[in-house]
Amino acid sequence: MSHFLSEFKAFAMRGNVLDMAVGVIIGGAFGKIVSSLVDNIITPIIGSLTGGVDFSGLAITIGSAQIKYGMFIQNIIDFLIIAFCIFFLIKGINKVVAKKEPEAEAPAAPEPSAEERLLAEIRDLLKAKG
Repeated sequence: MSHFLSEFKAFAMRGNVLDMAVGVIIGGAFGKIVSSLVDNIITPIIGSLTGGVDFSGLAITIGSAQIKYGMFIQNIIDFLIIAFCIFFLIKGINKVVAKKEPEAEAPAAPEPSAEERLLAEIRDLLKAKG
């Protein structure tokens, strides 16, 4: 049993698991920000441009079941708006990050081996004689 617990501890404390946990928590908070942006700013603007079209009320009643296909359409539209906003946000962040990264210097050429130096000397001597 203690071997199992030590394996679990090693797994849980690995960098990838902790990074993923932080990502999930920040992603949840970021999701609220994006949802608020879409619900409170972008959707009203789009609604005013399209005459307030809202698909959420569309439904079909079959027997006693009500199929709310309008909510499905509205959720797809909301998803596309959110995806579009995130695309532009990530694109902007990538531009800022790319500008801040210093250009990597080219690695210095390795020192020539003794054999290479000897061959270079022979080459130079042959050029001088010829």
